[in-house]
Amino acid sequence: MAKFYNFVLGGRKVIRLIISGCNGYMGKSVTAAAKEQQDISIVAGFDIDTRQLDDFPVYGSPGDCAEKADVIVDFSNADALNALLEYAERNRLPLVLCSTGYTNDQIKQIKAASERFPVFRSGNMSLGINLLAELVRRACAVLGEQYDIEIVERHHRRKLDAPSGTALMLADAAAEMLPADPEYVCERESRRTPRQKHEIGISSVRGGTVVGQHDVMFLGRHEVIELRHTAESRDVFAVGAVNAARFMASIKNPGLYTMSDVLA
Repeated sequence: MAKFYNFVLGGRKVIRLIISGCNGYMGKSVTAAAKEQQDISIVAGFDIDTRQLDDFPVYGSPGDCAEKADVIVDFSNADALNALLEYAERNRLPLVLCSTGYTNDQIKQIKAASERFPVFRSGNMSLGINLLAELVRRACAVLGEQYDIEIVERHHRRKLDAPSGTALMLADAAAEMLPADPEYVCERESRRTPRQKHEIGISSVRGGTVVGQHDVMFLGRHEVIELRHTAESRDVFAVGAVNAARFMASIKNPGLYTMSDVLA
């Protein structure tokens, strides 16, 4: 069983991984990506669906898990946050949060938890998306308030939250470079006024099997600049999650870590 794989391989300790949401779409992708890595062993999974689909035990609640681990990767949903934070803090485990749809109160809760133990959080685990966020920052630094910013995100019909965590991450990247705090406008149906300069528009499209597409548009006088990222497979997110888990397994100091830390 995977839970016994705690050994040194080629001078490197094998990382013992727990996957939260292991039987979901992304959980299965993370499982496949982790199994391709010689230095990572999946010791357990958490899921409301407790079927054992692979060679590791699956628990309906983190509190039922007795396996020892080095790091947790969560690809479940926002409702699982409390139990995960409690389990990670009790067992002194770094926690990689890949889920989206957190409320403002939950985000505050995550930040507070990161003062006690290491927590990783990113609105998107893709290397390309994180590069896009950096390009958005650079564009805003040059264009400033002279251009209107609109973000359009497209996802498959099963996605629960809107706007996506990635769209909000991109909006935050733009907001960092603007002189005044912008307002995020996610619907205009109830507004009968012209667009204001301080707004960042965010539109959501749901349908089909679209893995994920994000467009950031800078609309100025007589010209439009567009930046786009398209994810063609969930594998890009799974690989990013595994890389984040490998990074966080070595982190002992409390703090809120992001993909920028992993890339650095």
